[in-house]
Parts: sequence; C-alpha cells; structure tokens
Amino acid sequence: MGLKIGIVGLPNVGKSTVFNALTRTQNAEVANYPFCTIEPNRAIVPVPDLRLDQLREATGRPNIIYATIEFVDIAGLVEGASRGEGLGNQFLGNIRDTDAILHVVRCFEDPNVVHVRPKPDPAADIETVNTELMLADLEQIERRIERLESQVKGDRKAQPLLDAARGVHAHLAAGRPAATFPDRESDAYRALNRELRLLSGKPVIYAANVGEAELHGESLLVTAVQQAASAEGADVVVLAAALEMELADLSEDERQEYLQLAGVEESGLDQLIRKSYERLGLISFFTMNESEVRAWTISRGTPAPQAAGVIHTDFERGFIRAEVLAHETFLKHGSLPAARSTGELRAEGREYLIQDGDVVHFRFNV
Repeated sequence: MGLKIGIVGLPNVGKSTVFNALTRTQNAEVANYPFCTIEPNRAIVPVPDLRLDQLREATGRPNIIYATIEFVDIAGLVEGASRGEGLGNQFLGNIRDTDAILHVVRCFEDPNVVHVRPKPDPAADIETVNTELMLADLEQIERRIERLESQVKGDRKAQPLLDAARGVHAHLAAGRPAATFPDRESDAYRALNRELRLLSGKPVIYAANVGEAELHGESLLVTAVQQAASAEGADVVVLAAALEMELADLSEDERQEYLQLAGVEESGLDQLIRKSYERLGLISFFTMNESEVRAWTISRGTPAPQAAGVIHTDFERGFIRAEVLAHETFLKHGSLPAARSTGELRAEGREYLIQDGDVVHFRFNV
C-alpha cells in the first residue's frame, strides 16, 4: 500500500520549504508571497529502514527496494477556503486524496517573510485551518443527510448510516473535528468516512517549523503547537525546514553529522516517517528473490493472505501458506534454507497476522 501525506498550512508558513527538506529536492518553488504553490508538488520518497539494509548485506542481493511515501505540497489555505476563497476548492480536493495531513505551522520570527498575521500565532493559525476543514466537512455531511433521509424511507438498512451522519454533523457543528468523533470505530462511521473522506477525520501530524536558533531551548510558539495537538490527540514534529533544505545536497553521513552539530537527533523525514507509521498503524515486512530484497507496507493486524495480495493479487487468490521468520532470526542464519534446517522457519496459514519485521516467503498456486 502506498502512503500519501498532504502538506498543508496557511500561506508562507514554509510548506514548500518543508516539502523540499523532506524530499531532499528543490522541486517546489519557495517564494515570499501567498499561493506560490498552485498545482501540488509531488515527490515519492523511499522509507529508510536499517533492517532492509542488513538483509541486503547478509544475502548479497544486488538490489534493494524500500517502501515509499508520497508527499504532496498543497496550495496554502486562507480563511474562507470552504467557500472557495483563495484556492479553496482545489486545496480541499487535493487534501481529500491523502491518507494523512502534515500541518505546517510557522514557529519562527522573520520580518522579511510576510504572513497572514502581524506576528506568528500558532494557535490562531491552527484554528483557521481546522475550521475550514470542518466547514467543508459540514457542507458534505449536510448533503449526505438529505440523500439518506430520502433513502431510509424505502430502505431501513440505511438508518445506521443516517444516524452516524447526524452524529458527525452535530459533532462538527460544535467545533470538533471528525477525528475526535466518539463513535468513529463504528461500522457506520467507517462506511461514511470511506465515502466522504472527511477532511477533519484524517490523521494529523503538526510540523512546528522553527528557525535554526530555535532548535535549542524552550519556544513559546512550539509550546502553543504542542498544546493544540495534545487537545486533538495529534502528534508534533519540530524541524528547521530551511536548515534541512540547505543540507539536501549533502551525503547522508554529512547531513547527519551537520544535524547532530546543530543539536538535532533525528531529521524531519525520520521523525515524520516514524510518527506516520505509528499514527496510521502501519508496519513493514520483507521479501527477497535472487536479485532483490524488498520492504512492503501493510496495516498492523493484516492476515497473511491479504499481505500476499499487496505483492500480487495472484498471491492472495492462490495462497497456500507463508514461510516466516523474524528479521533478527534471519540475520542469525543468513538464509531461509539455513533457518529451515534448524526448524526456526515457520509455516503459517491463513489466520496468521504478519508482524513488523517478518521475512516472508509466500507459497501459492493459481
């Protein structure tokens, strides 16, 4: 499964700089005026995984294929976007296609970079963006309720969906995002969200974009972001996007060394990948053939046949069994045959749930 993350925020908070820093490219224009980004910038980034590097080294396979994340740098939102202000309709439509939102919040002072407010105000910025997402969801829900009210007259099976829609409507109208809806684990809500792809129901990670000088010590601006995120149950990453963008052309070792000198233990990309996988409940498993080792991303709790289907539908359709061992066990033996000879290579059936770090060989017949 491909993971797609939309980078959003008010104009001139550093979204395109964050995009360039995370993707280590210079493809997104960075300029000191609103709506510098009109068409979304897109980049597919490999997910670094030391375990996959170790497997390649142990097996001597010539190729390595990492899991990937697609980043989408979306046009800046302004107040009234839900009514079509600025690039509102286009902005909201681009968000709807993502799996999660990286909400960039300005946490740096720079009189040379214009902002929608005289001074950075993270709490107000966050409220503006979240309000527009909720207003857009409200409009969608209202239209869906109208259709469901007509539908339920001839089909009582639609009543749970109507009840869920009314509940979400009341929740949004009270100024609370769909992500905090109490019954969001219910089948009716899940069905509604699959259909509408509620904007305020998407997992959110806040990126507090600071200047290099603010990487050390307390920052009232960052604290404001952390408090807003805590109220929503969201995550926060703190990064100096301008600094990380400047380091994009360096080698991995040089970049890590410079970041460590700047007091940064983990790059913005590494922070985001870790928190995204945790927030979305994702794990990785590994496969190999004569020419490559490869990582695959699935949801935690995925049964073996469905995990096989991520590789190819024929694998799921003709699933027989999965031959499995943990990544650490594989490294101890160096190959599947060696692990099989000690009895540590397990044969698992349809009920087996793939675990993070499993090395898997699928047996199938079609």
